Amino acid sequence: MISVVIPAYNESGNISVIAGKIGEQLRDEGTYEVIFVDDGSTDGTLRDIKSVMEVDKSVKYISLSRNFGHQKALKAGLDHARGDCVICMDADMQHPPHVLPKLLQYWKEGYDVVYTVRRDNESVSRFKKATSKWFYKLMNLLSDVEIPMGSADFRLIDKKVVDEIRQFRENWIFMRGLVSWLGFRQIGIEYTVEPRHSGASKYSLSKMIAFAVQGITSFSIMPLRLSIFMGLLFSMVSFTYGIYALYVKIFTGVALKGWTSILMSILFLGGIQLLSLGIMGEYIGKMFIETKGRPSYVIREKGF
Repeated sequence: MISVVIPAYNESGNISVIAGKIGEQLRDEGTYEVIFVDDGSTDGTLRDIKSVMEVDKSVKYISLSRNFGHQKALKAGLDHARGDCVICMDADMQHPPHVLPKLLQYWKEGYDVVYTVRRDNESVSRFKKATSKWFYKLMNLLSDVEIPMGSADFRLIDKKVVDEIRQFRENWIFMRGLVSWLGFRQIGIEYTVEPRHSGASKYSLSKMIAFAVQGITSFSIMPLRLSIFMGLLFSMVSFTYGIYALYVKIFTGVALKGWTSILMSILFLGGIQLLSLGIMGEYIGKMFIETKGRPSYVIREKGF
């Protein structure tokens, strides 16, 4: 069996379309199931999923009690998928269903993970292309895992990899990093991003920044180490400047002038200290949430 997991948040205009396109691609591949994970949608997404279920018995759904976020919705789908392999994709049609046979082809050749690397079309802004590029560079520079440039949550995962993912109980899950961290035999294929069929993107700039912070802090303590290095560097600079000021005062009898430079130095060092405290607070906050042992998501209802 093949499982397809699709997180959906306010995607009512896309449900029937993507379900139909997936059926066209997989009907010759044997038994399959399409699991929609309704991530606390406030429109008619769940209603549309139930309507599709009435005519397509391969469609199933999980409805979460509120909006838990894309990564946790994805984890909920993986936890309930029954296939020998699981394909993860978005509901907005930007992950083209016609790529599915190619993913399955590499899986049949023995690959455990077949991830995709997107090629942006001309409609994607330069700002988004640049921020995406720098995100992956920064992520790979600071973390202990290597995430392929331009990779997305559009991938095929073998059952044995899914079984490993199910064992994780992290609240701050970052699936792209987790799949790379697990290893196994992986290969990437390119695809061109298709236009969104309906609706608007749910990722604002603030959410993209939060997602980047989540990814970096989930797989690396390098930011903490950098704060240590910055503290040591500026302590040495301050100490050196203090020795110089004493030397000038003792041997020349002239006090150094320059209140503006002193004030700027104090403000700069204060900013570095607050930044370091913020970095430490991010990690401590994650530890606080994880020690509570709360579930990553709560299911309101499901249709299987």
